[in-house]
Parts: sequence; structure tokens; C-alpha cells
Amino acid sequence: MGDEVMSNKQVLFKGYVKGFPQESDMILRTSIIKLKVPEDCPDAVLVKNLYLSCDPYMRNRMGILEGSYIDSFTPGSPIKGFGVARIVDSSLANFNKGDLVWCITGWEEYSLITSTEGLFKIQHTDLPLSYYTGLLGMPGITAYFGFYEICSPKQGETVFISAASGAVGQLVGQFAKLSGCYVVGSAGSKDKVDLLKNKFGFDDAFNYKEEPDLNAALKRYFPNGIDIYFENVGGKMLDAVLLNMRVHGRISACGMISQYNLEELEGVTNLFNIVTKRIHMKGFVISDHYHIYPKFLDTVVPLIREGKITYVEDIAQGLESAPSALVGLFLGRNIGKQVVVVARE
Repeated sequence: MGDEVMSNKQVLFKGYVKGFPQESDMILRTSIIKLKVPEDCPDAVLVKNLYLSCDPYMRNRMGILEGSYIDSFTPGSPIKGFGVARIVDSSLANFNKGDLVWCITGWEEYSLITSTEGLFKIQHTDLPLSYYTGLLGMPGITAYFGFYEICSPKQGETVFISAASGAVGQLVGQFAKLSGCYVVGSAGSKDKVDLLKNKFGFDDAFNYKEEPDLNAALKRYFPNGIDIYFENVGGKMLDAVLLNMRVHGRISACGMISQYNLEELEGVTNLFNIVTKRIHMKGFVISDHYHIYPKFLDTVVPLIREGKITYVEDIAQGLESAPSALVGLFLGRNIGKQVVVVARE
């Protein structure tokens, strides 16, 4: 492909967002790109994007961030997120033309990657490539670290997972079952509740939208309390969970999606339970812990091949479908991991 120039369809970020994101906050545009790493980029790769990941944390990047672990999106530039790609050209040692990678990339057909932190070469190419946006990518290692490293599960313990049918939650539930725990998840529809119980093997699950009193619901499912809470929601759910935690319980704070679209965040009133119940609650950002990725693969790849872990994806076809897919996360439209197919190859 050398110096070949190609058209490059892109999804651009229009401008900073308040409240719920809309498809109109993103713009489709076609530019041109030379399929060669520029000479002034000594450590870069140019990639053809194959699969893009829609993740809840991306909503935060649509606002003005100060003091965050990650930057806001730049108005007028492509949306950025995790994706799977094939290298077209490289000036980076150990990464060659034709290699498959997963990394932070642009929402476009071709991207120049100049920040190579978090650039992972895909070794297990016999498994579905789309899995590297989820099960074998950022959500997978997030579930693994947040559950095993923070919560230190023990056989027979009780585990509650909010937003349990999403990219991370569905895996945490399966890890918990493999650890011999009693597992309950919450989700936002009957179909998602059925998925948790019938596909992912949760012991039970409930639709939080049908529960006017979350405290009472949790007492029903956990009459003796919760040992481990994997936190994806925040707000009223976290407040109710704190009342139902057991002494020396652990909370892994992965995300708080109920708060991402609010202009005024909800307060949490039951925090004193952290003191009285001696609860260990820890937040984490998975990019701090990429060093465990080889250990994660050594554990999870055999489980996939043995059929002990399953994964559900919600596939959107074509780059032009990406804005709708991202917005759909916050409306609960997706069932499983939301993936956008840019090109199969």
C-alpha cells in the first residue's frame, strides 16, 4: 500500500455535551489519508480499524474534564475508543505490517497511532477478533482485576453485580460462579434478566426498574447480606447496597453509569456503613494495571476454549452506525457488549 492515498470515513466529536448524548453530537465526515507512517513519527503505527468498542466511560470524555485520568474528546476530531485493527505501516519496533492489535484508536477507517501505551499485539487469532473489544480486551481485564485482585473472593461468599449484563458485568458473574460464590445481578429489562440466569449462570437476577424499594429487593435476594459488590451503577443502587453489605465486605468501584448524564450528581447517604461494617471499597482505572494482562490471558483463554466462559455481543454494522450504538448504551438498548464492525478484514 506504500504511499497509497485512501478515503477515510470518520465520526467526529461535534462539541461538549450536557445531559444525555445525542447522535447529533457526532458528525460523519470523509477525509483522505496516506497509508504510510509520516517520517516525523518514529514510534507510530498506521492501522486499518476492524472493530470499535462502545463503552460507558466514553460519555465522560464528551464533557469538559478537569483532573481526570483521561482527557476530554477534542471537538472537530474523531471520537477515540478501544478497537481492534490491522497494522498497515509501522515505524515501531516489534510491530509489523499485518499484525493484529487492540488499542485506543480513532472512530474512522484508518488511524495513525502515535501513543503506543496500551498497544497490544493479538496472539490468539483463532478466537473471534471482536472479543478483543470485550472479553479479551479492556472490559475483560477490568472484570478480572476488579473481581480477583480487589475483592479476593472466597468460596461460598455472596456477590452482587449491578449493570450485570454489560461488557464487564457478565464476566464478573461468571468469574464469581467459577469461584464457588452465590451470584445475583441487576439489569434493566426482562430479556437481560433472563440472559443473566439462563446464559451466564447467575443464581438469580432482577430488573431494578421494577423494584420501587432497592433496599427491600436486596434484602430479599441477600437475607444474610452481601460479601462482594461489583459497582457499575452508583447513586441509589450504591446507597441501598451499603445498607446490605456484610461486615468486612468488599466493593470494587468500576463505574457509576447512573451519574454520567446528570448535570447535578446524586449524593450517597449511607456511607457511614463503610466505617461500622469495616467495608473495603476501592476504585480503579484499568490502565494502571495492564501489567497483569499476560496473567489474565493465561487464565481466561483456556476457560473460553473449554466452554467455561461465554460472552454475548451486540453487533452494529458499519462506522455510520457508531453514534447510534454509543447513545444506545445510555438508553439500555444493547444486550451484551456493544461492538461496531468497521471492516471484517
